[in-house]
Amino acid sequence: MRNTYRLDINDDTIRLVTNYIGKAVFEEDCRQAEAAFEKFDSGKAVFKNGRKGILYIEADGAALNTRHKNDEGSTWRENKLGVVYSSDHIYYWKNKKGEREHRITKRDYVSYVGASEQFKKHLYQCALRNGYGDYEETVLLSDGAAWIANMAEEMFPDARHILDLFHLKENVYDFARNKFRFDESRYTPWAERICGLLEDGKGGDVLKELDPDENYSNCVNLYHYITMHRGHINYPEYKSKGYFCGSGAVESGNKVVLQKRLKQSGMRWEAETAQYLLTLKSKYESGRWEKDVVAFFSDHIRTIR
Repeated sequence: MRNTYRLDINDDTIRLVTNYIGKAVFEEDCRQAEAAFEKFDSGKAVFKNGRKGILYIEADGAALNTRHKNDEGSTWRENKLGVVYSSDHIYYWKNKKGEREHRITKRDYVSYVGASEQFKKHLYQCALRNGYGDYEETVLLSDGAAWIANMAEEMFPDARHILDLFHLKENVYDFARNKFRFDESRYTPWAERICGLLEDGKGGDVLKELDPDENYSNCVNLYHYITMHRGHINYPEYKSKGYFCGSGAVESGNKVVLQKRLKQSGMRWEAETAQYLLTLKSKYESGRWEKDVVAFFSDHIRTIR
């Protein structure tokens, strides 16, 4: 502003304007999300499912440091992030080694600081905006969190729910480290073999080998974890159909939307201020700034006048 318009604007003005615009855009998002959910809840949503391709939905939670303690005495709150993209916007190529690589050229983020009961409405609206109900196939990728599984069952019952392969392997390795008392020469071969069996779709063989009562204080009970996700780990089938098996898009989204802007050293936020800024950051990173912020705010100003 100083270089272009020769205007000096102090930090307080920038903060006030950002909060004002962010609040207006967030409230409009809430209105649209509620309208979409009411239609869903009434059973009036119409799905044609005739469009070729795959719609991907991913969700994850990440901690945000706030200025106020909750009932447990913690200042940390969970920001829930969703990302939606389709096979129409995935570019594939082969690297010098002949290996297939890909890049997602367009993705749509939605961010909500609060409970999954409200977040699910925003993610549902985001999915509708990107073709949910039109595409023949829908895939939902998650890290196995219970709130995501519950949301998937309620809001996206027709979606193929896939447990992120990286998180599965991560839990296997954590379990193995504890099982073999952090003896790398013993836990690494065991974990590699178990991961290989799971990736090959042999979860039943793994369960036969595990003790349901084998528990360690700082990792999952692997038997119950695999049992709970048996319907979400058929990786040979997923790969044969060309589905992604990793939730890398939402993991990178947490870095782009949340961490780079709101988790710098020493930062703490009012929950509402964080929400308004996350809403604007999500719009910008989704390529929806002109449509969802500039156009809406122009109409908002005209309404005020």
